[in-house]
Amino acid sequence: MSSIFALAFIGKDFYRGIVQNRSLSFGKDAAYELLKGSCHNWRKVLLIISVKLLSFFNSLTSETREKVLIIDDSPYDRSRSKKVELLAKVFDHAQKKFIRGFRLLSVCWSDGVSLLPLDFALLSSKDKKNRLQGITKDVDKRSCGYKRRLEAMEKATDLIKPMVSRILSYQIKFDYILMDSWFTWPGVVCALHQYAPVIGMVKKTSKVRYNFGGLNLDVKSIYRRLSKRRGRAKILSHALIGVGDIDAKLVFVRNRHKKDWLVLISTKPELSDEEIVRVYGRRWDIEVFFKMAKQHLKLVKEIQARDFDSLVAHTSIVFMRYQFLAYEQRIRTDSRTFGQLFYCVYDEMADITFLESLQRILTMAIDKLRKAGEFSEKIYRKLIDVVMGQAVKLLGLESNQCQISAATT
Repeated sequence: MSSIFALAFIGKDFYRGIVQNRSLSFGKDAAYELLKGSCHNWRKVLLIISVKLLSFFNSLTSETREKVLIIDDSPYDRSRSKKVELLAKVFDHAQKKFIRGFRLLSVCWSDGVSLLPLDFALLSSKDKKNRLQGITKDVDKRSCGYKRRLEAMEKATDLIKPMVSRILSYQIKFDYILMDSWFTWPGVVCALHQYAPVIGMVKKTSKVRYNFGGLNLDVKSIYRRLSKRRGRAKILSHALIGVGDIDAKLVFVRNRHKKDWLVLISTKPELSDEEIVRVYGRRWDIEVFFKMAKQHLKLVKEIQARDFDSLVAHTSIVFMRYQFLAYEQRIRTDSRTFGQLFYCVYDEMADITFLESLQRILTMAIDKLRKAGEFSEKIYRKLIDVVMGQAVKLLGLESNQCQISAATT
């Protein structure tokens, strides 16, 4: 597990770092069996680690600080694949086209300083016509792997409520649930409101209507009936509405990128307009997480597995890497970005590898000299101290000089 976990930080993919690596104490089959196991409950592992980290994070912040749960999805691109289990045509909203791959539905926790991924689902497609591959592996129907496969063929909106309920069963606390417009439908909003107030972006569509002043109107019709703030105000207006049996508030915000407006919904109508906009701004943290997972932590490119269990396992390990970086950043009160922090860990791993290699070479050389009996033990020790001392000084690790020298001796 630790060998696979470290791959992203030593600059190697699964093939070069595991399959071709002869220095490991296990064979490649053991690594493949770990990833392919259909009975490994990776979801539970992620949640257990998250609970441990959250107890630490909460001890650093005030109880009054808002904790939020962020729900979003991102494309998991496997455009070059053909035989991947449950591979499907999914729509990429960024590229505005269909791609081959999956949708990575993720639920993350954030306190505005640190973000932790808690749960995820790799989604294929509910429509059988869009699925390029079906279930190709014979799996026990009682196993986690089989349940994950059934989950992959469901709608994302049907999975959100069970995921939030599962997170709450681990005593993870949050004050708000944040969602993008792809998930902020009235049915989902009402289902999640029982757990925490929901704040989300609303689509400007005529298909969704809200109760406004005794009328069922869409957001465009509601906006036309409101008086707007004059000038260049960022918040244009607001409206109190009903969503099912829930009272809510719509906040209309000026779009910074074009002459248009956006609308947010909050199921806690007593919040001020500014507060709703401020809390919703926390949702951007999950976009940073997706970029970090793909660009630095090798979410897609590290392993080209065809087995669905392997995809779930590898995604879980990538999420653990991000949790590790979040902990490192928080424990050191580090102001660097996650990209900078990743490269610092990468360089540190490379330095350790160099020192370990030098240590092995010196050990073998000293053993040869001892057998020859040409020098005294005092000369051996002095040789080791000089060589390792210069190496440590070169790498800027002077504080570890004594430990490395003693270990080599």
